Amino acid sequence: MTHQPKNSAVTDLFIIGGGINGCGIARDAAGRGLSVALAEMNDLASATSSASTKLFHGGLRYLEYWEVRLVREALIERETLLRAMPHISWPLRFVLPYHKDMRFEGDTPTSKLLNIVMPWMKGRRPAWLIRVGLFLYDNLGGRKILPGTKTLSLPGTPEGTPLEDRFLHAYEYSDCWIEDSRLVILNARDAQARGAEIMVRTKVISAQRVDDLWEITLERGGAREVRRARMLVNAAGPWVGDVIQQKVRVNSTEGVRLVRGSHIVTHRLYDHDKCYFFQGTDGRIIFAIPYEQDFTLIGTTDAEHDSPDKTPVCTPAERDYLIAFANDYFKQDISVADVVWTYSGVRPLYDDGASSATAATRDYTLKVDAVGGAPILNIFGGKITTYRRLAESALDKIAPYFPDLRPEWTAGVALPGGNFPHDGVPALIAKLRAEYPFLTAFWARRLVHAYGTEAADVLGDATSPADLGLDFGATLTAREVGWLMAHEYAQRADDVVWRRNKLGLRLDKGQIAALDDWMQSGDAALMKAGE
Repeated sequence: MTHQPKNSAVTDLFIIGGGINGCGIARDAAGRGLSVALAEMNDLASATSSASTKLFHGGLRYLEYWEVRLVREALIERETLLRAMPHISWPLRFVLPYHKDMRFEGDTPTSKLLNIVMPWMKGRRPAWLIRVGLFLYDNLGGRKILPGTKTLSLPGTPEGTPLEDRFLHAYEYSDCWIEDSRLVILNARDAQARGAEIMVRTKVISAQRVDDLWEITLERGGAREVRRARMLVNAAGPWVGDVIQQKVRVNSTEGVRLVRGSHIVTHRLYDHDKCYFFQGTDGRIIFAIPYEQDFTLIGTTDAEHDSPDKTPVCTPAERDYLIAFANDYFKQDISVADVVWTYSGVRPLYDDGASSATAATRDYTLKVDAVGGAPILNIFGGKITTYRRLAESALDKIAPYFPDLRPEWTAGVALPGGNFPHDGVPALIAKLRAEYPFLTAFWARRLVHAYGTEAADVLGDATSPADLGLDFGATLTAREVGWLMAHEYAQRADDVVWRRNKLGLRLDKGQIAALDDWMQSGDAALMKAGE
């Protein structure tokens, strides 16, 4: 490896980590006038931020842990975010079937209190408590777009048909869907448009304080270089502790708790477009969610994960647990043969000493260390719904070191492609199909939900599918891949079919390999340059 000469420019912020926290902070900071550079050792959103349950939600179950501030902040954010990204986020209705055997997770503050005052319930979750929780959920966040809770009688209804006959009643409430990895990409793109430098597949080897600055050694493409910055932001997610201990070597008593969440995906299990919120006899909850038009997403688990360098996978035990959990509710049982894909992510939660992975706080903690010179901001925890507020809080921590920092600005400002009304997706799909009559309904919907008002930029002057170049399958064409390489940092096939979209569910291994070969070819370079 060769060492390139030190870059003489000094950046205000150098951010380690290209997940939602790092990209959200980069966008906010660049928009406030700071010079920003961000390094991600793999692809953007390649870890936790592409492995969520894909929900913008307040976290109904967190009320049982009395995390009212976190829930309220998340509930308020749902509608703020809906307005800024209506192409990748939309409202969903959640159906919560009720039965008398529902139980608490054993170590929540609420369960401990009720076990004292209502011992005869033996850990069961009473209906009145669910009603109180949903009342708070409806009213803590000041809803304007999303409808409130209602009670359902299940027999003979579309919501009740897929469920076992013993479920007679349910509660229906609102939350929101989010295309998690696209959220990261769009924040990175907007940050770059405002002046930030976004570097993918660029590893931070080390960072040290030198003359009140950070000197950061990077490695990419087999070569090393040194950057300088006034402040370092450690948004490395599961690797936040590794950065503290191994890369910057600062003393810190703060710790991170790694919790693995696994999911399974099956072919579509029911006909309507609502989600299910299932509660188990063990106190855990899972969701069953309509996914990618033809599938159902089921998750998640909570399990301790011992190392960020250990690739998280959905274990057979976790898969079987989710199958059994779903089978307790659905009339038609599913089996291992019905699972078409699994994925797993590691949540880097702040280590608050909780007794279990489920009980560990989902709130975020931000710590500045300025002992010994230039400051570093370490980001612990967080959830995708509150990423924008986390970024604002991070800028509050950064502000004392940059007195000319501009004020908050991100609330309601559209991400790329999101400059249309929150309920405008159907009209945008119709407009796109009118302009490009060769698009199928599936194709047009996929493009609008990925690119919003930029879908026409992706298609360009095409008048037929042939004008879009090679067809890789499942409506993915060379024109679109070239656009993703030119504008969205995609370099390999997995970047495209698992993080820029989810067409990996529809393409076989041979098609994905052919796509990867093409992306490394001269034809791809020409297509990218043409964009």
